Amino acid sequence: MDLKDILVISGFGGLFKFISQGRNGIIVESFASKKRTFVSAATKVSSLNEIAIFTDTEEVSLSDVFKSIFQKENGGKTIDPKSSNDELKNFMAEILPNYDKERVYVSDIKKLVIWYGILLDNKLLVFEEEEKKESTEKEPAVEIPKAKSLPEKDKKTTIKKTAQKPTTTSKTPPAKKAQMMTRKKTG
Repeated sequence: MDLKDILVISGFGGLFKFISQGRNGIIVESFASKKRTFVSAATKVSSLNEIAIFTDTEEVSLSDVFKSIFQKENGGKTIDPKSSNDELKNFMAEILPNYDKERVYVSDIKKLVIWYGILLDNKLLVFEEEEKKESTEKEPAVEIPKAKSLPEKDKKTTIKKTAQKPTTTSKTPPAKKAQMMTRKKTG
């Protein structure tokens, strides 16, 4: 699962897909409304692959957390983000038992659950092992047929046809040629 083109934009709800680079910002598309929007360079934009969850020992990447949720829920939907604070904290403890309870707030857990739901609805939760398995299953060895050679008779006619084509090497545009010809006649 590649999260680099999936963006979180300060002041906007939900997730966005990177479309292209503009002059003074970027163009993104909302996963919810499918509308494209210009986001100025002054706006804070973060890619999901830059975001991590604090634990007692280190930071865990968001893709690893999504994978843990996906495995816990067997690829299905997860807890409702409007659940009580205690339910959300218990859910987070199941997903990431050593998460830092002082630095990871309930609002962060709600965002995590909402983002997981958006990615699941858009079928973007495909993990590396699954991608490798699918690519090996879908790409059987294909034998490329060899090019057939032309009979001698066809080779000769092909050569003759190409030799008959006229070639022009003049780089002067036709309008310039016309001007040059009129100058010669009058002068």
